[in-house]
Amino acid sequence: MMNMLEASQALVRRLTDDDLVVAGLGNPKYALFEASDRARNFYVWNAMGMTASIGLGMAMARPDKRVVILQGDGCLLMNLGALATEAWRKPRNLVHICWDNRMYELTGQQPTATAGPADLARIAEGAGLSKVERVETLPAFEAAVDRALSEEGPWFIHALVDSRRGKLRPPKSPTFIKHRFMTDLGVEH
Repeated sequence: MMNMLEASQALVRRLTDDDLVVAGLGNPKYALFEASDRARNFYVWNAMGMTASIGLGMAMARPDKRVVILQGDGCLLMNLGALATEAWRKPRNLVHICWDNRMYELTGQQPTATAGPADLARIAEGAGLSKVERVETLPAFEAAVDRALSEEGPWFIHALVDSRRGKLRPPKSPTFIKHRFMTDLGVEH
């Protein structure tokens, strides 16, 4: 099983300066921040379940930019309807990565439904997404990301990860994050 921080580092090595990344609550944003903080990372605070919707909105608003969504299994389970909307809208510039450690780690390590019968890759396929991969090792993840970044999307990568995490945290000011992100894109705010 792979580590989310190591996989995040592998991902950011493959991104261009132009790519936008939306990172969800908890470990997905912590791992991204530790792997590579940059103005085009949008860290989501206090919006459980909304990471995919925010990323989808960005992909639709900016079809000229590739958008990568990073979120955990618990966050995705709170808004599975986002997968159906991704499949329906079919943004060619979207790569959705779900880190699945099978628990709500930060609130006490309660198991999520993926610790039982729920399979997010199959749910994504059932929602209508056709480019879906489930990966459990770093080499498999890197290969899936290479395909997703070189082809049109939307892509969904279901990445099984362990629960080891880094220590660094992004800024906690949503206003700072928003203004830095928008300024870097040249959008007035």
